[in-house]
Amino acid sequence: MSTSSRRPHDLMQLLTRAERLAARRLQAVLEEEGCSVEAWRVLALLSDGSGHHMTAVAEAAFLPAPSLTKLVDHLVDQNLVHRRVDPLDRRRILAHLTPRGREYWRRVDRAVRADWPSLGDGDEELLRALLERLASTLDQKASRV
Repeated sequence: MSTSSRRPHDLMQLLTRAERLAARRLQAVLEEEGCSVEAWRVLALLSDGSGHHMTAVAEAAFLPAPSLTKLVDHLVDQNLVHRRVDPLDRRRILAHLTPRGREYWRRVDRAVRADWPSLGDGDEELLRALLERLASTLDQKASRV
């Protein structure tokens, strides 16, 4: 193993730079649509039409429960999201997109996709696979600590 592959600092620099550049680009598009990055993450998860428990929504949005509650309240006020009692576990709440929320999501998603750069032949899939492998490896090591 080469010494360059064992330098976490270099990898962290690259990951941080890429994340910040991607977030800035995404945020610029979302601002034009009146959407925050956190709301975009929530809408993306709910766009599958399945309905999701608030815990899963919080994880997908990378938000603590109180912040998520505020955000979902705001999305409910905008008639983009609605909450329903889970028919399988009446103690839990499922979040869903409203018809207006689905249309809003489609518009925002189109804008983001139109602005997102293409990496080229297979590079996006390769990057996704490598990042998933890195996250999984880091998660496994963290759970052993």
